[in-house]
Amino acid sequence: MVRGIEPNDAEAIREIYNHEVRGSVATLDLVPRSREAQDQWMQEHSGIHTALVCVSEGVVIGFASLSPYRPRPGYSSTVENSIYVHRDARRLGVGRLLLTGLLNSAATLGFHSCMARVVATQSASLELHRSCGFQLVGIEQEVGRKFGQWIDIALMQCMLTRARRSTTIS
Repeated sequence: MVRGIEPNDAEAIREIYNHEVRGSVATLDLVPRSREAQDQWMQEHSGIHTALVCVSEGVVIGFASLSPYRPRPGYSSTVENSIYVHRDARRLGVGRLLLTGLLNSAATLGFHSCMARVVATQSASLELHRSCGFQLVGIEQEVGRKFGQWIDIALMQCMLTRARRSTTIS
């Protein structure tokens, strides 16, 4: 089941995210998120820049969020998405449910475009975004650094006004 975030989801979201901070390049954060920072994140994603969770048997197994694309007002019709799935729930369709729900929310909220920044070597994430209507618009070369390696970022874009998603959020 995909639904909007609730206050009780904070710790599960933080645990999923911090696992990626510590062990992967899925995020370029270098320091695990504190409880205080997670509370701030929850607050920032309780309005128009929304967040969703996927819950299975009462347990949060993934989350997705919309964030402002850029701080200047002229960019306010564009958002950027983030998706994280618990390591034990990957390849089960959780990412697709979350991304589809998030794109539906973004379109309903009146956003025009959704951007994704994906580590260029993360083929599963690239394919997920492609399958949900994103197109590659560029590669940012060696803009990140983690675990002693330079990281290229694929910039992807989905025009929300061209297609509505078919998955219903329950």
